[in-house]
Amino acid sequence: MAIRTIWDITHSCGHEVTHNLSDRAADRRAGFARWLEGRDCTDCWKAARDSDTESKEAWLAAKRAEEQQAATEWAEQFEMPPLEGPERALKWGERSRHQIVVTAYGALVSEGTWDEGDWAVLEEKIRIVTRAGWWIDQRDAEGSDLPELLDAATSDDIGTENPFR
Repeated sequence: MAIRTIWDITHSCGHEVTHNLSDRAADRRAGFARWLEGRDCTDCWKAARDSDTESKEAWLAAKRAEEQQAATEWAEQFEMPPLEGPERALKWGERSRHQIVVTAYGALVSEGTWDEGDWAVLEEKIRIVTRAGWWIDQRDAEGSDLPELLDAATSDDIGTENPFR
């Protein structure tokens, strides 16, 4: 006698769907069928996921707006120059610059051994790098790595014209 492959499942959403479970091992079909019964059908699952996407997009937009406001206020407070680059990269670059610089200050000054004089020297190098793409590229860097990254970006070894300005 062949083990059945077609199962009529009543999902937790109340919809009844016929599932072909022939792609599963015979000894795993019954357990998978029970698992399916505890889940919404595919259509209901997709509808719930799509409606959840809208709330995620709204949350992300609000978070980005909040981060952008903080980055803008910080840049004004510390007289940071505007970034250069494609229009679509400018705000992302501003947020990235703000995040890594604040993280670096925490790691080097607040928690580290640097004093405000050391930081002032680094802050001047921060002002030199105005290419939004550079800051975006560094967004995952450790804050404590910022001095070395800025040294590399502002060194004269890359030619007479600094591409990071």
